[in-house]
Amino acid sequence: MAAPVIIVGSHVWIEDPDLAWIDGVVTRIDGVNVHVKTKKGKTVVTNVYYPKDTEAPPGGLDDMTKLSYLHEPGVLQNLKTRYQLNEIYTYTGNILIAVNPFQRLPHIYETDMMEQYKGISLGELNPHVFAIGDAAYRAMINEGKSNSILVSGESGAGKTETTKMLMRYLAFLGGRSGVEGRTVEQQVLESNPVLEAFGNAKTLRNNNSSRFGKFVEIQFDKNGRISGAAIRTYLLERSRVCQISDPERNYHCFYLLCAAPPEDIEKYKLEKPQSFHYLNQSSCYELDGVNDASEYLETRRAMDVVGISNDEQEAIFRVVAAILHLGNIDFGKGEEIDSSDIKDEKSRFHLNMAAELLMCNAQSLEDALIRRLMVTPEEIITRTLDPDDAIASRDTLAKTIYSHLFDWIVNKINTSIGQDPRSKSIIGVLDIYGFESFKCNSFEQFCINFTNEKLQQHFNQHVFKMEQEEYSKEEIAWSYIDFIDNSDVLELIEKKPGGIISLLDEACMFPKSTHETFSQKLFQTFKGNKRFSKPKLSPTDFTISHYAGEVTYQSNYFIDKNKDYIVAEHQALFTASNCSFVAGLFHALHEDSSRSSKFSSIGSRFKQQLHSLMETLNGTEPHYIRCIKPNNVSQPGIFENCNVIHQLRCGGVLEAIKISCAGYPTRLAFYDFLERFGLLAPEALDGNCDDEVACQMILDKKGLTDYQVGKTKIFLRAGQMAELDARRAEVLANAARVIQRQFRTWNARKKFRSIRNAAIVLQTFLRGEIARTLQKKLKIEAAAIRFQKNYRRYIARKSFVSIRSSAIVLQTGLRAMIARKEFRLRRQTNAAIVIQAHWRGHQAHSYYTTLQKAAIVTQCAWRCRLARRELRMLKMAARETGALKVAKDKLEKRVEELTWRLQLEKRLRTDLEEAKVQEVAKLQEALHTMRSQLKEANAMVVKEQEAARIAIEEASSINKEPVVVEDTEKIDSLSNEIEKLKELLASETEKADEAKQAQRSALVHNEELSKKLEEAGRQIDELQDSVQRFQEKVSNLESENKVFRQQSLAVSPTSRALALRPKTTIIQRTPEKDTYSNGVAKQVQEPETDDRPQKSLNQKQQENQELLLASISEDIGFSEGKPVAACLIYKCLIHWRSFEVERTTIFNRIIDTIASAVERQTNGDVLCYWLSNCATLLMLLQRTLKAGGTGNLTPQRRRAMSTTLFGRSLRGSPQSAGFPFMNGRAIGGGMDELRQVEAKYPTLYFKQQLTAFLEKIYGMIRDNMKKEISPMLSSCIQARATPRSGLIKGRSQNNVVVQKALIAHWQSIVTCLNGHLRTMRANYVPSLLISKVYGQIFSFINVQLFNSLMLRRECCSFSFGEYVKTGLAELEQWCQNATEEFAGSAWDELKQIRQAVGFLVIHQKPKKSLNEITTELCPDLGIQQLYRICTMYCDDKYGTHSVSSEVLTSMRIAATEPNSVISSFLLDDDSSIPFSLDDVWKSMKNIEVAEIDPPPLIRQNTSFMFLLERSD
Repeated sequence: MAAPVIIVGSHVWIEDPDLAWIDGVVTRIDGVNVHVKTKKGKTVVTNVYYPKDTEAPPGGLDDMTKLSYLHEPGVLQNLKTRYQLNEIYTYTGNILIAVNPFQRLPHIYETDMMEQYKGISLGELNPHVFAIGDAAYRAMINEGKSNSILVSGESGAGKTETTKMLMRYLAFLGGRSGVEGRTVEQQVLESNPVLEAFGNAKTLRNNNSSRFGKFVEIQFDKNGRISGAAIRTYLLERSRVCQISDPERNYHCFYLLCAAPPEDIEKYKLEKPQSFHYLNQSSCYELDGVNDASEYLETRRAMDVVGISNDEQEAIFRVVAAILHLGNIDFGKGEEIDSSDIKDEKSRFHLNMAAELLMCNAQSLEDALIRRLMVTPEEIITRTLDPDDAIASRDTLAKTIYSHLFDWIVNKINTSIGQDPRSKSIIGVLDIYGFESFKCNSFEQFCINFTNEKLQQHFNQHVFKMEQEEYSKEEIAWSYIDFIDNSDVLELIEKKPGGIISLLDEACMFPKSTHETFSQKLFQTFKGNKRFSKPKLSPTDFTISHYAGEVTYQSNYFIDKNKDYIVAEHQALFTASNCSFVAGLFHALHEDSSRSSKFSSIGSRFKQQLHSLMETLNGTEPHYIRCIKPNNVSQPGIFENCNVIHQLRCGGVLEAIKISCAGYPTRLAFYDFLERFGLLAPEALDGNCDDEVACQMILDKKGLTDYQVGKTKIFLRAGQMAELDARRAEVLANAARVIQRQFRTWNARKKFRSIRNAAIVLQTFLRGEIARTLQKKLKIEAAAIRFQKNYRRYIARKSFVSIRSSAIVLQTGLRAMIARKEFRLRRQTNAAIVIQAHWRGHQAHSYYTTLQKAAIVTQCAWRCRLARRELRMLKMAARETGALKVAKDKLEKRVEELTWRLQLEKRLRTDLEEAKVQEVAKLQEALHTMRSQLKEANAMVVKEQEAARIAIEEASSINKEPVVVEDTEKIDSLSNEIEKLKELLASETEKADEAKQAQRSALVHNEELSKKLEEAGRQIDELQDSVQRFQEKVSNLESENKVFRQQSLAVSPTSRALALRPKTTIIQRTPEKDTYSNGVAKQVQEPETDDRPQKSLNQKQQENQELLLASISEDIGFSEGKPVAACLIYKCLIHWRSFEVERTTIFNRIIDTIASAVERQTNGDVLCYWLSNCATLLMLLQRTLKAGGTGNLTPQRRRAMSTTLFGRSLRGSPQSAGFPFMNGRAIGGGMDELRQVEAKYPTLYFKQQLTAFLEKIYGMIRDNMKKEISPMLSSCIQARATPRSGLIKGRSQNNVVVQKALIAHWQSIVTCLNGHLRTMRANYVPSLLISKVYGQIFSFINVQLFNSLMLRRECCSFSFGEYVKTGLAELEQWCQNATEEFAGSAWDELKQIRQAVGFLVIHQKPKKSLNEITTELCPDLGIQQLYRICTMYCDDKYGTHSVSSEVLTSMRIAATEPNSVISSFLLDDDSSIPFSLDDVWKSMKNIEVAEIDPPPLIRQNTSFMFLLERSD
């Protein structure tokens, strides 16, 4: 690779021992060495450097193939930048890099996020594990080829969690229901806790490290649904059962069992983990944040889900407990040489417990541990093992049991899940351990690294294939590219014969082989291999140079760990076990008893499994996910550069970069290239040439060669990008100097103008001072003149005001005296008028009361006479009814009796009121007489007193004593008379009080009579209903009797003569046919057929229903805005009394008709038609039906009904024609006023079904609109990026055309909204439903636009904000044109996208505070949504920055603080029904159903003549 071209001032990356790579600025260039000043302030001289892209987005790039400089520090910095923004996923082509966040991020894994990535092309949305899963699934569906997803990474990088997320997403795409309530995907997902419990353990780097490899095959049928699954495991770390290092732990299941409930602890005789040898080798017994007791119960529940029965679970944990007891068996020296025995009683107890749990003989277990049988041709020899060999035998037994137990669990899960032999394709998810290099590396690390070498070879081939596909896609000329291959390392390990594994198997076959001899064999064989070396300090260690670096292996336990033979004694022991489960673990091996003598190698078996895995992967289309562990402390927010660089090398990511750098590592789209380097050749932008030619002109002008121009991209060799940036930096530097020169000129001119302006200001000030002095003198003179004038005016005004005040006082007094006289006169006149008015009113009221009583008595008498006449007519019409007539007669008699009693009570009440009125009048007259006498007496007393006073005055002069005496006596007599009058007045007052008391008692009695009268009226109403029901039965019987008579006449000799007789028929009075004149019925001749009897009532009713259903099944339109079908159904149901019957089929048939009309209907006109009909019919039902009886009617309503005796039975009778006061309610009010009826069960069920159909049709209309608008929204979102090449600065000739093309997408949405609005208004859909539909449609638009903003980085820009703002203006204009009646609150549903767009297009974002953003600009957006917008924002128009770093830090702290609720930053689409039935019918206007004209098909039928009625 050519050295990058740099100049002084260029930004570069150099190596750093602490940070791996650090950036700095070049200060000097000395040949190949450069002097770089780092950001730490230190100057470094180096010849290893890489150019830094200073124009990289502040939030990083989501695809690192788009990096301007594709090298190691650029990749590291991009990952670090995105990780600091909680962007844990990044693409490298179609390879996903996942950095473990070490914290829960549930909002990016919810179902709504899955919906967003469903069916979306890879790279269209932000990087995500769901995108890889969707790409694999779509490739499988479209190409019919199996796919695989390889998840790799070191321990703790998040491989297991990533696999879980992949499984969830695949289950979301292709899930199906399983047997017995369990689904295949559920069992696969639930198998993870089980496998983790028995296959995961705590290591130095991870608390839940998988110690085995897992390949999950998800099988799919031809329809893309999950049909089966299988789990394959590789290389379980068996040695961990017996040996663990501090501070690691053994497998989780041991600790879970020790934390089991007390009854299980007692059953298995367990204690704390510290008491078991296999667990107390490490000081770590518990994990932070993990409760082993609850995890034990969760594991048991997961076993239930995957199909492991309770008995099998008991057996599994019994075996686990037996392994723990086996580890506590210790051995001591026996009596014989090189023999051993059970050391003590404690070991004997654990031996017995292990035998009891395994259900085998304790002595046989002891013999299997310390004795071996050697078979010779002559005899069988029993050999006793020494203590060390016995311990090794014990550990071998424990590892064998656990390994077979794990294999059984895996096979059980596979059996329970079930594999589909007819599966068309699979998606395999490989969760494999990553490259490992520790201080001490043993046989397990050797096998793990061998696996990763094999996978890396597959990965390199895939990356090279992708490079070739990219070049072929762009149709550029390319030659074969050499890339680093690791086939020599694989040959070193697996070559047969001569490879390390072959040599290890050979050493294992010789009993006397040791690790020293094995190591010497390796050194001799691979002495000249560049990939193999020998460390200097250890005689038995060896080093292999892997693709990720050199690893030194300790060969001490290679031979022991590679052996995989079964001890015959162990095999015989378990085969003889009384536990079928334990015996079943070794059943397969028991079939070949000679296997115990044959050699079996773990390395060879693992190599075979690996070859099988690679064959499977080679038969699939691979997808890669590389998991990265950002730090070794497992804490969020920490990014260790050196650690990540090591993992990138181990994961092969840097190898992929090297492959890319061997070809054309820099690939820029034409638009991006022109945007960045267009200033190198401005003439290329001024012309009308296309982008491809303009790019070539720039490259040719700068003299670059060996580049390639594709269909959409420019491909540059390594170093060419740096050369172009250097040229660009020179152009920018020259431009900066020009700007500085112009600025200095402007600054000097500004200084000169400032001095000149100061001189002008000084001159102006002096001239102003002179003018102000002159003005002050003139001002004083003018003030003196003004003062004299005002003083003279003051004296004159004061004299005038004094004179005017005196005149006003005199006028006021005179006017007041005249007004008082006039007021007294008017008051006297008004008093006389009031007295006259009261007297005349009293006379008129008395006359009116008398006349009203007489009219009421006359009306009652006349109505009773008419009622009796009607009753007699009904009696005559019902003489042939038999027993029913007797009952009716009794009821009629009772009604007449009640009527007579009612009239009697009315008459008594009238007499009582008249008597009361007369008595009160007499009392009032007496009182008036007494008051007049009292007034006359008082007047006489006054006169006498006056005469006496005059006489006394006259007599005082003569002073005669007898006169005084006479006057005194007269006064006394008058006083006595006054006292008598007072007593008489008191007695009259008492009588008046008694009369009032009698009046009150009479009123109470009247109230009681009124209550009795109301009760009688209520009883009359009930009797009226009973009579009506009997009348209907009588009518039915009469009809049947008529049929029977006609049938008898048809066979009678005199039938012909009888048939010719005229018959009187009762016809309803209608505006079209008025057959009544003055209450007399006309004679209508009805011919009766002789040869065909009339049909039964049920058949007739069936025909009527069929005719009704046939009519409404067609679109019969609207009449004056009212749906004809709904009104027709309602009028027929009311007439047929279908609401009041207990059983009927008409409701179900109507529902079936509606269902057949709207089922799978996509025509919006038809759906709106039935939506309008359903809403109208529900409104009519809601206003007609009542809960039961007449309890819901008001007293006034009941009295109004009772005023017409037999009101309902008089409907259509000839007598009712002459009584409009009865006919108004019985006939005309039947349609105009919706009478309430009692709702029976069929009616209520019909109402529920109709409500369900209303909601269903509403949902269909809404969903159809969403389906229609969804592609338009996608076009709006994607259109912004498509024509942007025409918007490059300096090339604005096509801007108008482009803008019109962009706005056309929004106008298409507006056109769609207008079309649906016209359809709904044409079908008279209630305005409430229209507003609700558009409210949810605008909410859908808000969700789609906002989620696109959250998931697409290109949408979170200034220009896109302006574009969406223009579209929102179109939608706002539509809402204004549609009016609030139909648009409702639709505009408010766009509040999130409006606020987000408003934030994108505002200027000076760095000056905005967090409080201003959250309270004023975006109050409805969450802190996580704002944080994501701020981190993804880029200004592609003006180049401004996002919010300040302080605001960004505050947002991150607020979003990640412990007490904050982490929710999804995406919005959910609301698909609920946003209205209730009450809302609908209350918002609709009253409908006069009587004014609806029936369709011609029904109008011609005589059975539907009632539909032609009209209200007067």
